[in-house]
Amino acid sequence: MTRSARRTRRTLQVAGAGAAALLALSACSSSDSDSDSDAAGSDPSASASPKLSGTVTVFAAASLQGSFETLGKQFEKEHPGTKVTFSFGGSDTLAANITGGAPADVFAAASPKTMAIVTDKGDAAGAPATFVRNQLEIATLPGNPDKVASLKDLTAPGLKVVLCDKTVPCGAAAQKALDASKLKLTPVSYEQDVKAALNKVVLKEADAAVVYKTDVQAAGDKVEGVEFPESATAINDYPITLLKNAPNAAAAKAFIALVQSADGQKVLTSAGFLKP
Repeated sequence: MTRSARRTRRTLQVAGAGAAALLALSACSSSDSDSDSDAAGSDPSASASPKLSGTVTVFAAASLQGSFETLGKQFEKEHPGTKVTFSFGGSDTLAANITGGAPADVFAAASPKTMAIVTDKGDAAGAPATFVRNQLEIATLPGNPDKVASLKDLTAPGLKVVLCDKTVPCGAAAQKALDASKLKLTPVSYEQDVKAALNKVVLKEADAAVVYKTDVQAAGDKVEGVEFPESATAINDYPITLLKNAPNAAAAKAFIALVQSADGQKVLTSAGFLKP
């Protein structure tokens, strides 16, 4: 081999070694970059939701009071720095307050009809979702001294019966059940929400009231519940929605998510609500 050939070969070997070194350095750099990228991707703080804070104002049907108060406490525990405040009452009244400008984040109604008061005015952010259902039951005095066994028994002369107002979901459902049975009933009073109707029996100011199963269950031994088959024709769907001008939309969405979650459904069904 000539001296010139040996020199050319040595030059190629050096060049080849240099290229190999560059490739190794590039691979190492790429590996480090991928490692850094993986580390960033696995960093919980990189994808964590923003911390929730502030007050969530929830307008909800009176029949939801016990369950929602339980869920409110759970929400506050899961999200330190938040507070859930409630306004419970007849769904029609709450809807009127919302369309009238009352500041609120969430509306949970006891019927699609009362929810429509809000959606028709464009005050809901998106389509409401049904999260539970509820069925009627007759609440009587403890021990059922008047032997009420059916919806028809409520029409007996002298029996003091209370109904929710017809504009309230529980009242509209009761009227639907009465109409289906071709029964006419004149109550001693119409109440503005289901809690007020039940309270008339609890205070012994009435002999019976047509309320929700959930309210009878919540009252414990203060009343006695009587089921009636006509109630199956008047089961109410309960929709919930984020309101359009919610002051705390982020926390409101999280509260709605809790209501719809397995944990939320467990609280609601244990109170007597039916699954949607």
